[in-house]
Amino acid sequence: MTEILDGRKTSAEIREELKQEISSLKEKGITPGFAGILVGEDPSSADYIRLKEKASQELGIYSEMVRLAETITEEGLLKEIDRLNSDAKIHGIFIQLPLPGHIDENKALNTVSPDKDVDGFHPTNVGKAWLGQKAFLPATPVGIYEILIRYGYKDLKGKSMVIVNVDNLVGKPLASIFAQENIGVNVTLCHPFIPNLPDYTRGADIVVVSVNKPKFITADMVKEGVIAIDFGANYIEDPTSTKKKLVGDLDFDAIKEKAEAITPVPGGIGPMTVTMLLLNTVTAAKLSAGPA
Repeated sequence: MTEILDGRKTSAEIREELKQEISSLKEKGITPGFAGILVGEDPSSADYIRLKEKASQELGIYSEMVRLAETITEEGLLKEIDRLNSDAKIHGIFIQLPLPGHIDENKALNTVSPDKDVDGFHPTNVGKAWLGQKAFLPATPVGIYEILIRYGYKDLKGKSMVIVNVDNLVGKPLASIFAQENIGVNVTLCHPFIPNLPDYTRGADIVVVSVNKPKFITADMVKEGVIAIDFGANYIEDPTSTKKKLVGDLDFDAIKEKAEAITPVPGGIGPMTVTMLLLNTVTAAKLSAGPA
């Protein structure tokens, strides 16, 4: 029987663990602090930052969400980041992307202190991750790794993984986790537009997709017993109600019949993402306290 990798359940378990860690830190006089920066008023970005704020407050993490006008200068944004870098109450900083076109995204991300870069985008953390050193990594790939581990997929050495995504949010950092010698997965990164994509996905033990195209990966593109991970987000019309519903990039119902394990959309990797960002923040707070 196919195992459904339930991100909501796993996320709830991790948050309960974090509550205990946060309580222990507070007994030592340390309250983990989390700051986000939103530039402009993009509705989806505003919703996402509210979700992060609510989740941090529920866990007892101090949160400070900085909302800036879309017209703010690049210099103004960098000054705000520097302020948070210097604020001892703040252990984790994230910048809600995308930023307006007049701001250099890389410059903004590079200004965040690597020790507070809980999004894992600073070049120092990226480089350390590829070298197999301790580093903050983006929340989505960490969430994928964590859900596999918690469902018992701990020994993946010698398995093959195809990641249909090559961006800095999912594909590259995910590869940096699984390609390490101690994990030993043979990782292939694929652009979604290559014409022979099925030649790669059909041979993979694990397929990860994040392209935001519904039913992009179909059942004939995967093998029996595949572990299928979906981080797509697409709103399509539900023929039974004419309302919009959220689906991923996998042809879920068909692939479920072949898969050993599969993540649903919604309820798979999505719930893990915010939780892993908060976990990174708690880790940053512990590191700031120095050796126990």
